[in-house]
Parts: sequence; C-alpha cells; structure tokens
Amino acid sequence: MIGIDLEKGVVVVDDVNGIRTHPLGSAEAFAVISDVWLRAGWDSKYVYTFTWLGRPIIQLPDDIVRLQEVIYGLQPDVIIETGVAHGGSLILYASLCKAMDSGRVIGIDIEIRPHNRTSIESHALSSFITLIEGSSVDDEVVEQVKAHVRPGEKVLVLLDSDHSKAHVAAELAAYAPLVSPGSYIVAMDGIMGRIVGAPRTQPDWEWNNPCEAAIEFVAAHPEFECRAPEWLFNESKLTEEQDVTYWPGAWLRRKLSRVSDSQ
Repeated sequence: MIGIDLEKGVVVVDDVNGIRTHPLGSAEAFAVISDVWLRAGWDSKYVYTFTWLGRPIIQLPDDIVRLQEVIYGLQPDVIIETGVAHGGSLILYASLCKAMDSGRVIGIDIEIRPHNRTSIESHALSSFITLIEGSSVDDEVVEQVKAHVRPGEKVLVLLDSDHSKAHVAAELAAYAPLVSPGSYIVAMDGIMGRIVGAPRTQPDWEWNNPCEAAIEFVAAHPEFECRAPEWLFNESKLTEEQDVTYWPGAWLRRKLSRVSDSQ
C-alpha cells in the first residue's frame, strides 16, 4: 500500500518490509511516486500522446530529453535505430542533426507501412534519413546498414523493434561492433520486466525483455559496460538512480580502450 498525504507532506509505504514514511520532497518519496506514475502511464498509454515535428513519437518525454543530451554530447556521425513505427524518433534525431549541422540517421523496420514511409520521405528533414526495410537481424539488412557507415565515423545505435530477449540479443550481437568507443547501444523498453500483470503485458516479460538481453551481453563482452549517461545539470535532491525512464539498464557504453579514443 502506498499513501500520499499532501497536507503532511509525506509518502507512506506499507509492504513486506514494514511501514516507512518519507518526506514528500525526498529522493525516496520521488522514487516511490515515480514508479506508480510509470505504471499508471503504461496502463493509460500516456506515451501514445506525443509527436515530434508532426510525427507520432511513442516515447516517454523524460527519455527523449535524456537522449538528446547524449546525442548533443556525442555529436555522432550516424544514428542507427531499429524500429521505425510512425517515424517520430527518426524525425527527432534528424532535427538534432540539422541543429548540430552534422550527422545522419538510418531507420530499420521489418515493415515500413506505406503511409508512414510517405510521411517520413515527404518530411522537411527527410534528407537526413535513410530507410531500410527488412528484419533488423537479417544478415543482408545488417550488411546494408554497415555499408552506410564509413570508416572512422562515430556511431550511436538504438534498439526499438522487437523487444523479446532473443531478438534484442541478436541485435546486440549484430550492431554492437559498429558502436564507437565512448558511444552507446541502447536496449530500449526494459520497463517490460517491471510491469508484469499490467494491461497489454505477458507473464514471460519477467525474463523475456531487453534488460535481460543487455545483462547477458555485457557479461560476455567486457568491452561494454552498463552505464547510464550522467546528468549534465542537477540542482535537485536527486541522483541518476532516481531517473524516470522506460529504459532501465538500457545504456550499454563501449569503453574507451585507448588514450586516442578520447582525443
């Protein structure tokens, strides 16, 4: 049971660990309320209410803002995303490329529906975007993607297609070699493992989710680490541990292995 008393300014948690009372402005209270808010947002399909420059973008706004911080900091030459849907995320990345005056975007999907393709290709930012249709883990598709990346380019990869553990594991294996030192491959929507029992979920999501694939990948690939981006600005009482996200455990960073990598 979770109780919120605005008059007293406290959050009360009553669970198997006993009763705990947290001041409303504490990091502990924020974490409790955020978890409830994320679940309520999932149940109500809150993320299905946003667009980016005219195209639906089915992402949590908090994740969008954190991601733009990473993109601006990295200044990648190529942003690769698996899973196109309505194209809102591709337009987001393209808008950042235009603002930074560098970079381009590759979007991959097993099926790019004609009306979505038309909207993306007719968008004012379409010149920054290359669309590839086919399974993201098909060898031929992976080779097409590789052909669009030139030697020495800085690459960021975002995985937002089929979120099953096996598929994400296959994507990690296929695209991680393209990730530049200091950059990331992001296994999105690991929230699946935390909301089992909610509407539109499956019982096997407890283990069949991107987080599990990411954990196993990092264990087998010491050149990567599970490391969420640092907050670039923080005058709050919170730390990165209280980040509000649909992507827990998602950020797999390729380590800087040589002095020249950071120069």
